[in-house]
Amino acid sequence: MEVVSIRKSPEYKDRAIQYFQSKWASKESLMVYEDCITNCITTSNPLPQWYLLVENDEIIGCAGLITNDFISRMDLYPWVCAVYIEKEYRGHAYGSLLLEQAKKDAKLGGFSNVYICTDHIGYYEKYGFEYIGTGYHPWGGSSRIYSANL
Repeated sequence: MEVVSIRKSPEYKDRAIQYFQSKWASKESLMVYEDCITNCITTSNPLPQWYLLVENDEIIGCAGLITNDFISRMDLYPWVCAVYIEKEYRGHAYGSLLLEQAKKDAKLGGFSNVYICTDHIGYYEKYGFEYIGTGYHPWGGSSRIYSANL
């Protein structure tokens, strides 16, 4: 099992784009992932970062570390986003591998916290995240916001 950073392993870029799009994008938002993942490779900024969880050359999960996850709390960053583990691999704490890599890279980037917005209750708390409030999305609706100290 390996967490692959797209920035450090750009040969995964096309596979990463396709994978993130298949899990998170709508027809209208395909280019968001393509553009962001492509440009993370050459930026000198610590953000964004994109990760794949790979086992035997098969992608079994993903996550990102970004400046804002379409949430009203733009005073908070960076955000862990797009966390996904394939159904048949769930229940083994593999998501924690992605979360730990995001935390490590955020700390290396000079940040003291990471945030996540989600509707899940009970999952992220297992990995050091604490509920801090509610945020609002531009399309309406809201999500719970969690923070983890680094």
